[in-house]
Parts: sequence; C-alpha cells; structure tokens
Amino acid sequence: MHERSSVVELANSLKRELNRYSPGGKLPSSRVLVDRYRVSPVTVSRALARLAAEGLVVTRPGAGAFRAPARTAAAPPGDTSWQEVALSADAATELVPRSVDATGVLVTLAAPPPGVIEFNGGYLHPSLQPEQAMAAALARAGRRPGAWGRPPIDGLPELRDWFARGIGDTWTAAEVLVTAGGQSALTTALRALAPPGAPVLVESPTYPGMLAIARAAGLRPVPVPVDPDGVRPKLLAAAFRASGARVFVCQPLFQNPTGAVLSPARRPEVLRIAREAGAFVVEDDFVRRLVHEDAGPLPGPLAADDPDGVVVHVCSLTKATSPSLRVGVLAARGPVLERLRAIHVVDTFFVPRPFQEAALELVGSAAWNRHLRSVSAALKTRRDTLTTALRTDLPEPALPHIPSGGYHLWLRLPDGTDEQAVVSAALRAGVAVAPGRPYFSAEPPAAHLRLSFAAVAGPGEITEGVRRLRTAWDETRG
Repeated sequence: MHERSSVVELANSLKRELNRYSPGGKLPSSRVLVDRYRVSPVTVSRALARLAAEGLVVTRPGAGAFRAPARTAAAPPGDTSWQEVALSADAATELVPRSVDATGVLVTLAAPPPGVIEFNGGYLHPSLQPEQAMAAALARAGRRPGAWGRPPIDGLPELRDWFARGIGDTWTAAEVLVTAGGQSALTTALRALAPPGAPVLVESPTYPGMLAIARAAGLRPVPVPVDPDGVRPKLLAAAFRASGARVFVCQPLFQNPTGAVLSPARRPEVLRIAREAGAFVVEDDFVRRLVHEDAGPLPGPLAADDPDGVVVHVCSLTKATSPSLRVGVLAARGPVLERLRAIHVVDTFFVPRPFQEAALELVGSAAWNRHLRSVSAALKTRRDTLTTALRTDLPEPALPHIPSGGYHLWLRLPDGTDEQAVVSAALRAGVAVAPGRPYFSAEPPAAHLRLSFAAVAGPGEITEGVRRLRTAWDETRG
C-alpha cells in the first residue's frame, strides 16, 4: 500500500480509538502499534504526528504518546459587522474597486468531495507527479552546504541560468528573477506595469486567476477574442487604440482554456502591435512542459524573438511537477527589470532556498527528462480517451479544437444551455467540471465547460466521468 494512504488509514483508526483513553492517558507504544496494524515504524510515527498536529494527542520524547487534554469551550464570537462599513468606505474612493473574486480559481484548487471525479483540477494527478524524483531532490538539496541559509535576492544563479536557457539563447541569468510560482510572478508583473485604475488587455476567454489578479490590483480587464490561431491581431490593435492600455497578458502556447497556439504569422504581429502602442506583453508560458507526445516541434517563447524588452516572460515548474513545488521566474530586459525586482522583494523577500535547491537538483537529474517523456505520453492517452468518450457518449457540446499540449478540453455548449445547471447536475452525478463563465472578463458569447484530463486517476476514470456527465446532461435537458 502507498505510504501516504497507510498513514491516513492508521491515523483514522487511532482517532476512532481515542475515546478508550481518558485525557492524559497513554496510548500503546509504537512497537505495539507496528505489530497490531502491520505497518512500519515510520508509518506509526507519521500517523501520530498527524494526530498531534490536530491537537488530539501529545507526544513526549522517550515517554510515548498521550491523549491530549480536553479542549476548553470556544469563546463566543465577536461582532465583526463594523467591517462592512470599513471595507465599503475604502472602495468608495477607488477609481476601480479592487474586488477579489476567487471563485474561478477555487474551482481548480479545491478538492472535490470523496467519490467525485475531478474534471475540474488544475494540476497533475499524484500518479503523474514525479514524487520519488522530487523526494530525492529535496533530500539531496537539504544536504547541500548553506541550503538553509539566505539565498540571493534574485534567486540561485544556477537556477536562473537554467530558466534563461529555456527561454532562448540570448537570455542570461541576469535577466531572470526566481519567484514563488507563476501566480506570484503574474501578480508582480501586473503591479509593476499598470497603475490602479488602468486598463489591461487580456485574451478572451482567459485564465480566471489572472483576471482575479488584475481586479484585485484595481485594473480594468479589456477582452480581446482568440481563435484556434491565438489572439486576433486586428482586434488587439483596435483594443490598444480604444483603451490606451500599456499591457497585454497572453498565453501563446496551449492557451487556457481554449488550447490555442499563437500561429507563426501572428507572433511578429503581436510584438509589432504592442511595440507601436508602447506597451508590454506579459507572456504566461505556463504549460510548455506539458506537451503531448504527438505535438511535434514547439515554437519558442515570444520572449526569444524580442530583443527590445517588449515581453515580460513568466513560467514555472509547478504544472509539470506538483502544486507544492512553487518555483517560477520572471524574465525581462531593460529598466522594467528593476521595477519588477523591487516589487518582488517587497512582497516576498525571496523564494525559500531549500525549494530552489530542490528544483535545481530535480531539473539536473536524469529522472527529469524521463518524467517529461512519461507525462507527455500519458497526457496524449488521456486527451484521446476524453475526446473519444465525448464524441461517443456526449456529442451535443461542440469541441472546436483538440490541443496537442496542456491538460484540458474546452467545450462550447448548445445555444440556450444553462451552464450553471449543467455544472450543478454534474456534481450531483459525481463529476466536478469547471464552468466557462469565470474565463470571460465580459459577457460570454456562449455557455462553455472546461474538462481537465490531468487531475483524474487514469483513462478508466475519464470514461466513467463522461458517463456521469451524460447523466447530468440528460437531467438538465429533460
């Protein structure tokens, strides 16, 4: 049995037995628990640590584990109603209220109830994550001299150099800042490039987390439609003229949620249009390492074609590894780099050195390329399984584009479909899906669903998930 599940099961068993002991009573020794439950001493130690963290047991070195004293009654809640007035008063003086709506982000972060198939997940299923390689990298990193000391503010030079090589041959470590994942990098970029109240151009549809960042900073997202070839240049130019924006945020490779790739003809057009507008392009290169096995050669980052400092490049290791390996970068050229650095330092000081050391160990190991190849094959299989299941069992929604990278499909629902009704019925049927509305900064042209195939256990669960979605669909149409 997997070590993690053994720890959880043992902790739950011990929790059920705690009532046998009075507060302060001693639990059986670790040796007894090892024999009784036929688990390893490490499993016993970790299970007791979980119970201690929950305040249920107290461990004393050399003495054993004891049931924790009874908790005192909770204090009566205070009166926080005054905050409604205070928070509303702040918003009244702002040109653009800093509303923070995390709904679209929480859909992909919150774990669904037990037994629900996770078509709404934003990260790799544990079976696809390089858990052993990450554990080994973290162990090696912890033994490095100075691993727990203060890192350079901009990040470890070797790690910055590795990211710079991935952007393009002309990029150097001096143009790269290590950040705590892509979300943190996007937050820093928007705060650095646009003052509160300013417009910011965004793809439509686009990643809800980026829209939330913009609105939280008091910015006004202005949508620019995309098609299977990426953002439409004529509409981009028109949006710059109409809005006066000085920032455009885009995902040129396997865009979220459409899966579109910016075409070779449009790439120089986007850079030219932004340069003529005196604007920055924030390139969120979030999923380059989740290419599918049949993708063929990938276009390089937009930043690789930009000698003039138009592009501020964002990427991270998180999507290709684990939601907890939050290591990414901001890369930029010219005076803007100093502004990015200043905001980054004020917000976070620096990314913890053990994480940077572990990331460096991971990407420098032989296991890294093996992992990428394995994920590439698995994602293609999952994508094909989901596509086939949808075409066979749920053909009503349109599937206009099948990407060769990323981890999701974007479905357009028939006109007149109640998107939220489908989402709610799906959850009742045992499958969680992401609604399309949060991906639009203005009124959507149609109802949509986003289905992730990376967060589920495997092809069998994908097939079962579509079967449940069929049940939900029939419920809403009946």
